[in-house]
Amino acid sequence: MALPIILDCDPGHDDAIALVLALASPELELKAVTSSAGNQTPDKTLRNVLRMLTLLKRSDIPVAGGAVKPLMRDLIIADNVHGESGLDGPALPEPDFAPQNCTAVELMAKVLRESHTPVTLVATGPQTNVALLLNSHPELHAKIARIVMMGGAMGLGNWTPAAEFNIFVDPEAAEIVFQSGIPVVMAGLDVTHRAQIMAEDIARFRQTGNPVATVVAELLDFFMEYHKGEKWGFQGAPLHDPCTIAWLLKPEIFTTIERWVGVETQGKYTQGMTVVDYYGLSGNKPNTLVMIDVQREAFVDLLAERLNFYS
Repeated sequence: MALPIILDCDPGHDDAIALVLALASPELELKAVTSSAGNQTPDKTLRNVLRMLTLLKRSDIPVAGGAVKPLMRDLIIADNVHGESGLDGPALPEPDFAPQNCTAVELMAKVLRESHTPVTLVATGPQTNVALLLNSHPELHAKIARIVMMGGAMGLGNWTPAAEFNIFVDPEAAEIVFQSGIPVVMAGLDVTHRAQIMAEDIARFRQTGNPVATVVAELLDFFMEYHKGEKWGFQGAPLHDPCTIAWLLKPEIFTTIERWVGVETQGKYTQGMTVVDYYGLSGNKPNTLVMIDVQREAFVDLLAERLNFYS
């Protein structure tokens, strides 16, 4: 039986590729896609979900737009990374269908309520929508199998010295998720910086030859430009968000540890930092399965294999 999932995302190049991977995988049943503000403004991330699903010919999947801003803060976007549209690079189709006439939280709640088995929430943007769902529908917590998120890190940041972007945008929401009592799986920078796509990998994807593989290659061409140079020290471009889907498909290619994780919401220098209790010093029981490494070649092979689905 396919694993039922909801994808809450803020496309964003790597979110879009996570969506491509999910829909190329019969092991997963994508029940809904909801959009969060983050990589771009809420209207643009919602439009990008619809554009990607139009490209993938999956207008049957219900879509809803989420919160327009974080729980307690003004919105920060990453247009310097993802461009004016949020998916700069390829020529994507205009949406050929409309979102549902409801909010992201209402759509997620409906899917959970109607599901006969617990559903996995995959959240690849800020955690605002997920936190709102958890706070407004405590009766549905038992219908959530786990929350697999891209966010955080054990000791570095990519937006501030201490904070990863998704968590920094809405740290209060992330703290609600981590302390919810629902199992959390965290794909943070420790693992995603190891999931780098190199120029030869992009060429391999492009050689697949189908329209979706071509769009993925063009997304990565644009994404690679941002990560070039001495600032980051990367050989390629880290493909953050697809690590969540890849873990669901092939957990054996990831190294994980169980630890307690909390989010700093008030620190002068550490706001948005995920505090990972590596040595158990807090006395708190582990609440998160933390990804810390990935077999890069196996990760690339998985992406390349699944792109053939669209041929």
